[in-house]
Amino acid sequence: MFEWFANTLRQYPEIAIFIALAFGYYFGSFTYKGLGIGAVTATLIAAVIIGQIGISVTGPLKPFFFLMFLFAIGYAVGPQFVRGVAKDGLPQALFAAVVCVFCLAGGYLAAKLGGYDAGSAAGLYAGSQTISASMGLATDAINRLPISEDQSKALLDAMPVAYAITYIFGTLGSAVVIALLGPALLGIDLEDACRRYEEKHGGTRVAGGPGTAWHQFDLRAYRVRPDGIIVGKTAAEAERMLPEQRIYIERVRRGREIMDANADTVIQAGDVVAVAGRREVLVDLIGTAAEEIDDREMLAVPIEGLDVYVTSKEIDGRSLAELAQSHWARGVFLRKITRGATAIDIPILPSTKINRGDILTLVGRSQDVSLATNAIGYPDRATDVADVMFIGAAIAIGALVGAIVFNVGGVPLTLSTSGGALISGLFFGWLRSVRPKFGRIPSSTVWFMNSVGLNVFIAIVGISSGPKFIAGLQQLGFGIFLWGIFATTLPLVLAMYAGKYLFRFDDAILLGAVSGARTTTASLGMVNDRAKSQIPGLGYTVTYAVSNTLLTIWGMVLVILLT
Repeated sequence: MFEWFANTLRQYPEIAIFIALAFGYYFGSFTYKGLGIGAVTATLIAAVIIGQIGISVTGPLKPFFFLMFLFAIGYAVGPQFVRGVAKDGLPQALFAAVVCVFCLAGGYLAAKLGGYDAGSAAGLYAGSQTISASMGLATDAINRLPISEDQSKALLDAMPVAYAITYIFGTLGSAVVIALLGPALLGIDLEDACRRYEEKHGGTRVAGGPGTAWHQFDLRAYRVRPDGIIVGKTAAEAERMLPEQRIYIERVRRGREIMDANADTVIQAGDVVAVAGRREVLVDLIGTAAEEIDDREMLAVPIEGLDVYVTSKEIDGRSLAELAQSHWARGVFLRKITRGATAIDIPILPSTKINRGDILTLVGRSQDVSLATNAIGYPDRATDVADVMFIGAAIAIGALVGAIVFNVGGVPLTLSTSGGALISGLFFGWLRSVRPKFGRIPSSTVWFMNSVGLNVFIAIVGISSGPKFIAGLQQLGFGIFLWGIFATTLPLVLAMYAGKYLFRFDDAILLGAVSGARTTTASLGMVNDRAKSQIPGLGYTVTYAVSNTLLTIWGMVLVILLT
């Protein structure tokens, strides 16, 4: 039975790839307090085990999925990458670039001091910095080296071994160093720092949220007394009587007639007004001074919650406090801000600036939300359909550009098809943020291209190197694990001190910026848990976008430096 199974996998290697994916995603899903080996490492281990029976995977399958993966990375981080390099995220972008240099130096020093070849060094770097994508560009660089096919294969076989050994501490260790060791080294009280940041920028913490009976915004009806202070005033004048709060008169019942209110509607004695605003404002401020009415017909207002993709130049870079004064903002409330490839929730503070490419979740009357959407950007309505023409053309264009070889002083220089696909993703991802009517790729499709694209590549690498994996593990030994600890820890410690004393980031966002610069989402989750706040996420998105690009490219650079 086993012989039949093994022969079948040798004859149909595609089955082995699917088995590796199945085991990889299953075992990679197990976590403890948010930490685990992840699908990539689990897939690699499963593929190596399967590959022990000697399976040959040929053809363009590996580069096909890797190009798809790299394009998805660039597409997802494109808007934040461009903003970080060109606009007000420049300090965070520069910080990310500095940290990336630390990471490259850490991997290079570990490889040189440990005496490892280019293949082992590329794997050590990828694992210690948890940047699996770098192995693809390192593979391209090794394949272009003027060495024999056997030498090239030996280097490529060593890469996944070193990666598997160093990845575990690269993941767990980076989270521990940043979230647990970092505050102690820098003398930071995370919770207090985030509280001070919120107070400084006009934010408050609220209890409850999704999954609870409490909800943030409400609509309630109140009867206007004959001696009421809003009698004879327009709706806009009445709303301005609470200048620190955003409340809006949405409807008015006058006798039996119900009318939608606008800013110029004049309030009369005996009117019943439907007021929208934050729940605590309606209960604590208005509810204690007015007679509340349970008017079902009055409160049956068409309400819409809509995700809006920000594309407007007029909106880009402006704070929420500024935007709240816009005419189109009347009656519209902001429930959520989502930013970046990892869909980070950005805190809603008066000083929070909105960027192109952000997704704003708006709540309000349908006509108000529609007006705001037209001013802000483009409705990001759920869809399962991806623009496959756009995906194919964009990857092809990037790969063709990357395939061009320039001879400088007799030395051939090229981006490679992999680098071209990554840069193409950055460009077209940014272009999508300003021209959203084409190039739509649903988030689920981006996830598939990103996650499955990488893991198919990793599965093929593991299956191909399987027969020599054990021998490589014995050859590299426990020493490479220790050098991986060195390569993981040194850049992080340097990054934390550089962020605090050189770039002078606020303590509340510093560790979020370090997490982004090392592209470690696990550590951001631990930092947010310790801070009991989402504030650290403000430092994550720009640094993540820049570092995800540079750290990937460093895989090729490291091979060049060591050969």
